[in-house]
Amino acid sequence: MVFTTAGQSVPEVVDVVTTPSAPSGRDDRARSAFASARGRMYWPLLLPALLLYLGVFVLPSLFGVAVSLAEWSGLGTEFTWVGFTNYADLLASPIFLASFGNTLLLTIVVGVAVFLIAMAAMVVLREARGRAFLRAAVFIPFMISPIAIGLAVAFLFNPKGLVNAALGVVGLETLQLPWLGADLVFRVIMLGLVWNVAGFYVVLLMSAVDGIPPSLYEAAKLEGASLFQQFRYVTFPLTRDMISVAAVLWVIAGIKTFEIIIAFTGAAGTPPLEARTLAVEQYLRVTGGRVGGLAQLGDAAAIGVIMTLVTIVLIVISRRIARREVLEY
Repeated sequence: MVFTTAGQSVPEVVDVVTTPSAPSGRDDRARSAFASARGRMYWPLLLPALLLYLGVFVLPSLFGVAVSLAEWSGLGTEFTWVGFTNYADLLASPIFLASFGNTLLLTIVVGVAVFLIAMAAMVVLREARGRAFLRAAVFIPFMISPIAIGLAVAFLFNPKGLVNAALGVVGLETLQLPWLGADLVFRVIMLGLVWNVAGFYVVLLMSAVDGIPPSLYEAAKLEGASLFQQFRYVTFPLTRDMISVAAVLWVIAGIKTFEIIIAFTGAAGTPPLEARTLAVEQYLRVTGGRVGGLAQLGDAAAIGVIMTLVTIVLIVISRRIARREVLEY
């Protein structure tokens, strides 16, 4: 349309407004039906797993906490509430405190040794020839039962065992020591534990190294980075998440260390105080190994609660240490 003004024609500007089409009622009904069907399926699918979790984990855990507040020797004996007396007795017990200290020492010392070995492997095995075979070889000790490891280590370090015999053959009699004596027995156990579990963490961390793009290492080499610098600036930052997961797994395993100690010292009867961990002490109280054959389930349950709390604290600390911003590559 054209308007004429003072002899001139002026075109009319017409705004064209496009209104969005109304959503299809069919689509709304389909989405609503899908949401309704999903809601109906949610609880029937979740409920079996939830009931199983409550019955197998939550309720026994709550019962364990209740037992820790009571004096009880098992079925057929009187169940008496004593409050926090069991915890107070444990904190005043030199045996418990020694076991607690041994547990922390084992978890920290063995953990540091294992992760140093694993990180050294991350540097050496990444480009080594036959690295698949080497990974399988270092993983084999982890496949062996801790009971067998404990027996083997006890045999090797027996005063008349292979270690002292080998030292005598090569003329190092001065290094022959009573390895199973009170002063050295726990160190020998930790050495055997390092040999037993290190392979698992080597393989675990190497699986994270395999996911790093080779182009990053090629760029680092072009910049003249050494193997250590490649580990510091490429490997370590990009595997910190897996290292954090491995640290959590080790904390849980370290706090629960039991079989290798029982096998190592079991032949001599009750494990000596110098070799006890919280798990061993808990076992002795459950089986009545301490008090004339009478089980102390309240004390054992209290030790279990303390082990759980210590594990949670160490996991939180390890996660905070490993916390960082997400790296993309």
